[in-house]
Amino acid sequence: MPLLKSLDVPPFWLAVFLFLAWRLSFLAPGLGFPGPIPDLLAGFLVGGGLLLMVLAVQQMRRHKTTVHPHGESAALVQSGVFKRSRNPIYLGDMLLLAGLILWWDAVLALPLVPLFLWVIERRFVLPEEDRLRRKFRKQYAAYCNKVRRWI
Repeated sequence: MPLLKSLDVPPFWLAVFLFLAWRLSFLAPGLGFPGPIPDLLAGFLVGGGLLLMVLAVQQMRRHKTTVHPHGESAALVQSGVFKRSRNPIYLGDMLLLAGLILWWDAVLALPLVPLFLWVIERRFVLPEEDRLRRKFRKQYAAYCNKVRRWI
């Protein structure tokens, strides 16, 4: 059971969804996104997603709090990218997934993006929000009123 618990982290779920998207790219090779625009957009999405994740991790490290989704937060981070999104790392994951789907011309994999969002929200976001709500009470309520969950 400890192995399963250690696998229940967002990078594992992202890897599963990326693998599925990559495999789906082979099912309909002629059904793709024509022209250079999708590749350009894919680059922006992948690069933006990675940048968002790096900036969020830097903010969390600066505030000396955990990046582990099952860990106990030492601080409520509200600066940097957290001024715009309460979940910038998960948002970065979604941008990365969407970008690679475009890059791989995996049209059939597009429904994986909202499915990934649903899994991440249920497995990680809602439990994290519950822990933050209990620990930081008024401060977290004010933060939720100022900053949206995603964008």
